[in-house]
Amino acid sequence: MTSAAHKQSKQNKLESYPKSTDAWESVIGLEVHVQLSTQSKLFSGAATAYGAEPNTQACAIDLALPGVLPVLNAEAVNMAIRFGLSIQADIPHYSTFARKNYFYPDLPKGYQISQHENPIIGRGQLTIILENGEEKIISITRAHLEEDAGKSLHEGFENRTGIDLNRAGTPLLEIVSEPDLASPKEAVIYLKTLHTLVRYLDISDGNLQEGSFRCDANVSVRRSHQKKLGTRVEIKNLNSFRFIEKAIQYEIDRQIAILEKGGDIEQETRLYDTDKQETRSMRSKEDAKDYRYFTDPDLCPVVINTDYIEKIYPTLPELPQKKLVRFQKEYQLSAYDAGLLTAVRELADYFEAVVKEKVSAKLAVNWIMGELTAALNKANLSLIESPINAQRLAGLLQRIEDNTISSTIAKEVFEELWVSNQTSDEIIQEKNLQQITDQAAISKIIDEVLIKYPQQLTEYRAGKDKLFSFFVGQAMKASGGKVNPQQLNKLLKEKLNS
Repeated sequence: MTSAAHKQSKQNKLESYPKSTDAWESVIGLEVHVQLSTQSKLFSGAATAYGAEPNTQACAIDLALPGVLPVLNAEAVNMAIRFGLSIQADIPHYSTFARKNYFYPDLPKGYQISQHENPIIGRGQLTIILENGEEKIISITRAHLEEDAGKSLHEGFENRTGIDLNRAGTPLLEIVSEPDLASPKEAVIYLKTLHTLVRYLDISDGNLQEGSFRCDANVSVRRSHQKKLGTRVEIKNLNSFRFIEKAIQYEIDRQIAILEKGGDIEQETRLYDTDKQETRSMRSKEDAKDYRYFTDPDLCPVVINTDYIEKIYPTLPELPQKKLVRFQKEYQLSAYDAGLLTAVRELADYFEAVVKEKVSAKLAVNWIMGELTAALNKANLSLIESPINAQRLAGLLQRIEDNTISSTIAKEVFEELWVSNQTSDEIIQEKNLQQITDQAAISKIIDEVLIKYPQQLTEYRAGKDKLFSFFVGQAMKASGGKVNPQQLNKLLKEKLNS
């Protein structure tokens, strides 16, 4: 089949699935695996750093050598409790670890240590804000600790599979939602809200590309207003917000197509093929009994008393949604601007450090989300790597607000700040960039422009008002962009209309 024919075949297949209609409703629940930012693994002292050479961060415990015993990482417990407190969850005083038995090449023990009947975090909730601005509460069933498996490698191994056990034993917090999500878009909003939360709590870096934030989606459909749930299908290992939305939508459309033709949905696990943009069957769905769970005999129950929890509670930061509301009230920001800033904790902190220097909030938002973000993206840098810290940016914005320089000149100063250690004041002084505010000087520049362009002056006075911007541009050009815009506009109008 030619490339064009294959592409057409794929398009025809996608179009054969009807888009979800009012006759059907989707029911979605998510299982999110959050890699905890501990320095060592869940049951061993091996490192968890990303990118190490294969099998260099797998110790005797991770490899399940005979005679070794697991020891629980207390920091992973603390992080789980921080999360539980942030979603107003029940935190049981007693939890246990179980062995989840299955056989796969990247699971050295032949079982995964997880939690089954007694998870560390019980029922809680997360509020999301929908596209129309309404709030929706998503119930969280549980969150439990478990160790990650290793990784199978296929590239570079002809007719063989390589196994990297660096990830084996890495601590995960699996967060399981109720099937409260009604659409792929809602699912993505929930995931982004959860992603922001775990980063605020500093319990995970949330890096999707490195597998620190992964999602399994349980998807079913049913007739509108029907109470009974449909047969659910699980889509495994989704690690991109864009692909999560596409995968869920494809699966919804696939199930509707089968049901409308009189078929039945099989309970199974499917994978999302990002190239073909479709889900495909992986295996029949296991039930809990298939894993033969039993309490791990090598690990004691985890007993958490009230005093322990109360010591952790004060370590919680201001949470994203509370900060969102405060930014709107305290700084008079729109919901949109406040949402952009509070989506990332470092960005919100940077903004507050700027306005603390007596810079207006709106000007700070415009420059942070405009010039600064563009420069960071161009240089492929994170905010914490920015060569312009909050205090240096504030110094620049102060000079705009006190009319020392114009916004246009400020962009030139910003470029110098980016590549040097000078302050804005030093750059302005050195390059003689101070704004011209003397009325006599501005008046002289305007007179010279009007003399230079007599034809345009005649046309303007004959009613061609759009030429006003032409004269502004010429005056700015003649002054090197240093004329105060407000004064220029005022004086220019007076001269043109005299």
